[in-house]
Amino acid sequence: MTVKLSFQLCTPYQYTQYSHHTNSNPQATMASVVPKVKLGSQGLVVSAQGLGCMGMTGTYGLPKPEPDMIKLIHHAIGSGVTFLDTSDSYGRHTNEILIGKALNEKGLREKVQIATKIAVRWIDDIPDICGDPEYVRSACEGSLRRLDIDCIDLYYIHRIDIRVPIEVTMGELKKLVEEGKVKYVGLSEVCASTIRRAHAVHPIIAVQNEWSLWSRDLEDEIIPTCRSSNNNRFSLKFDDYI
Repeated sequence: MTVKLSFQLCTPYQYTQYSHHTNSNPQATMASVVPKVKLGSQGLVVSAQGLGCMGMTGTYGLPKPEPDMIKLIHHAIGSGVTFLDTSDSYGRHTNEILIGKALNEKGLREKVQIATKIAVRWIDDIPDICGDPEYVRSACEGSLRRLDIDCIDLYYIHRIDIRVPIEVTMGELKKLVEEGKVKYVGLSEVCASTIRRAHAVHPIIAVQNEWSLWSRDLEDEIIPTCRSSNNNRFSLKFDDYI
């Protein structure tokens, strides 16, 4: 089993600050220093630094001006940061729409890897976690439409619906992979037992859990689970939330 810990998401603010400290040609500089890494054993290759897009449409403060965010996305891609992380719940669909617009403006789809997520929906302004197969399929179709793409590179289960066995949710995701609508599957904010159960249904190539100076609890079970020889070989991605 291999555990890769080198991947880090960068918020729009962090990325902008980083870019301002490069030389007069930041795109050339970053493109030369952002390596590619393989997530898992299934074949997905991404930039070692990704761009977390959540804050572009709210969550942390007010939504940012769309033209500025599109410009930032273009700059990131031109600089070698080609892994874009979003979710259908960020800005209640508006984050995916923003990324779709940014990619269409310059025909950049083939240059990037897109990770998005399902399971968090809003009912009367109240968030609800849903892992029903019917919802999973409809959510996937919605994300494909908003992003204006034919296939999602990495599709995370954003949160776990405790009312639905993870095997049932994963079963529908496996079908979406077989249909060519999703390439790879990941999990977000999960425990070790859920990783094992999900991986038994279909390979999990990434786990998006917080691992920082503030949050170290995953070292007790998550990391050992990933290193366990009882599972098939797969690699995990951990986010740095700082």
